[in-house]
Amino acid sequence: MLKEGWDVRNVTVICGLRAYASKSDILPEQTLGRGLRRMYFGNDTVRETVSVMGTPAFMDFVESIQSECVSFERVPMGQGTERHESIIVEVDAEDESKDVDALDIPLPRLTRRYQREFKNLATLDPATFGNRTLPLKPFTPDETREIVFKTMLDAEVHHTITLDGAGVADYRSVVPFFARQLLKDLRLVGGYEALYPKVRDFMRDRLFAPSPGDLGDPVVLRNLSEPDAGKILYDTFKAAINALTIEETGTTRSEDRIRLKDTRPFRTDYRQHVIPQKSLFNKIVGEPREGNFELRFAYFLEAAPDVSAFAKNYLAVGFKLDYVRPTATSPTTTPISLSAPPTV
Repeated sequence: MLKEGWDVRNVTVICGLRAYASKSDILPEQTLGRGLRRMYFGNDTVRETVSVMGTPAFMDFVESIQSECVSFERVPMGQGTERHESIIVEVDAEDESKDVDALDIPLPRLTRRYQREFKNLATLDPATFGNRTLPLKPFTPDETREIVFKTMLDAEVHHTITLDGAGVADYRSVVPFFARQLLKDLRLVGGYEALYPKVRDFMRDRLFAPSPGDLGDPVVLRNLSEPDAGKILYDTFKAAINALTIEETGTTRSEDRIRLKDTRPFRTDYRQHVIPQKSLFNKIVGEPREGNFELRFAYFLEAAPDVSAFAKNYLAVGFKLDYVRPTATSPTTTPISLSAPPTV
């Protein structure tokens, strides 16, 4: 049983044995939520899964969260079902027929080509964003009593504003929430003082049509907590900040070498794979994409007489190319690291 205060991210199996008979879904929500937290951040190529099993009542609740865009893969259990253990990929030092040194491939460890120049943040001009605007929804006084703000990435409740009618709603607890979320998501260190007035002016003058003029209006605050308003604000500011702060240094250089034979063993989900003779790895595991292109290419390299060695660029290898999306002139550009295809 998960107790209050036990807070780790690497939950990969949940077995719900409680009755879960209460009309409130708080307990199954908390139980399932432990496994839905991301274990890895900053790299979207990591495939994270959580295996869930339990009582009929618990599984009924699990099924219900598909409405929240959580994807399921049902796996048969019980007698007669085939079980696949996870795969360990490592340098194949046990195969005496392989010459690991001969199969090793040195890869360059490259310096960053694209950098962020934070000093330009103060020059953001919301008047030039050209964003889509939203109409102000006419919420009733009862609907504006409780205003809930959630983080964009994980939809966790950040804070709630409860209006009791005795005082005026304070927008100054709302603007910092959005400004700090932008700084956090874009990994910007500092810049809050410059970003705060930009976010405030954007909310007041550029997000809604017609412009409300007064952010202290409870109806305006209620509109700001709507998902569409948050998405337009985040997308618009991220695009503008990226276009303003991403700078190309012009060159990149190799500062060191990555040796494939130094790759540490790692575990991955069971998937189709090739047992290679021309690679120093013990397995070439294909990504679950249509057509199994990686595996077909691995078989081709195995059979090609003019190929002496090849390897898949696993995440554990650590070889990355600094890369900006093809729409580099567009304000939606963000720098990402892209794993290279199999190295020949």
